[in-house]
Amino acid sequence: MTERKKPKPFPSASEDAQAAEVCAKTPQTQSPSYRLAFRDGDFMLREELRPVRLQLELLKPELILNEYGIEGTIVIFGGSRIPEPEVAHKQLAAAEEIAARDPGNRKLSRAVSVARRRARTSRYYEEARLLASLISRANRESPDFNVVVVTGGGPGIMEAANRGAYESGVESMGLNIVLPHEQHPNLYITPELSFQFHYFAIRKMHFLIRAKALVVFPGGYGTLDELFETLTLIQTRKISPFPVLIFGKEFWERIINFEALVEEGTIDPEDLDIFQYVETAQEAWRIISNAHPAVS
Repeated sequence: MTERKKPKPFPSASEDAQAAEVCAKTPQTQSPSYRLAFRDGDFMLREELRPVRLQLELLKPELILNEYGIEGTIVIFGGSRIPEPEVAHKQLAAAEEIAARDPGNRKLSRAVSVARRRARTSRYYEEARLLASLISRANRESPDFNVVVVTGGGPGIMEAANRGAYESGVESMGLNIVLPHEQHPNLYITPELSFQFHYFAIRKMHFLIRAKALVVFPGGYGTLDELFETLTLIQTRKISPFPVLIFGKEFWERIINFEALVEEGTIDPEDLDIFQYVETAQEAWRIISNAHPAVS
């Protein structure tokens, strides 16, 4: 027997908002003070409304993700400046050609050195793409593995991961952030799961609320930020442990000496067990799938 819905005693917010739009235009109704508070953009942007904006920014993605039934995520982070190999090698060839015209120019020599390193690290674009494909295929083929890829939504490694999911025909998420310079979500994110944030803190919460694993590729400050926050939360037991996989041992050992932290006594030896180095998508997927028995 179908349960009859009880009539609502009050008009909905949407109904009242529509009614407010058709009121007579007088000096009183045109005054900013007369606007409905939740429809008043100037009011919502006031400094005193920051707590409300924080709450809304946490709530909006949460409601949408619940509506789409997203139960778990695998976070893939990495440098926005790491392009796919074909592009990286073209950039290297162009840098070498320009530098050859002015052999003594240190700035051009440095540009060649950076382009050469970027060409080497560009292989991680394909590894991120393949890993996201493996995750997404398992999502599609294993009914109990309701886990999707989520990235920071930008170019580089993030684009590669969203691309791998897209090419597998599976939805993926992108959590963009408003930055002083122009920032667009990459074109492989599922449009309905593409979010934009003002507050870094709320964005970082959404990365980890549903996280079942964190996969980190070579990157810059943003990648380091997400990695160290996750390591800290697991170390301090603020979140339950899950696989933290770091691609590219050679890269990471050049920029961070984790062993020195142990030697200085600032972390315990067992804190190094929170993460693992990996080199290939297949290796990373084996660790992730072993942590999730639902994967067939």
